[in-house]
Amino acid sequence: MRTFVAFTPLAGALSFPLLVPLILVKVGLAAAVLASVLIGAVWMVTMLRTAEMPSHG
Repeated sequence: MRTFVAFTPLAGALSFPLLVPLILVKVGLAAAVLASVLIGAVWMVTMLRTAEMPSHG
């Protein structure tokens, strides 16, 4: 699990600049905007779900 947690920021940081321009060129602007919103949402949810928070007790 620690490897996945460490890989999550890297995956999001690489997916935006690689996928969004490709989608923009191949499909169009609307699809690129939708892809950026979906990638950002999935990335944020994944980062929050895998965050290692300190215990409060």
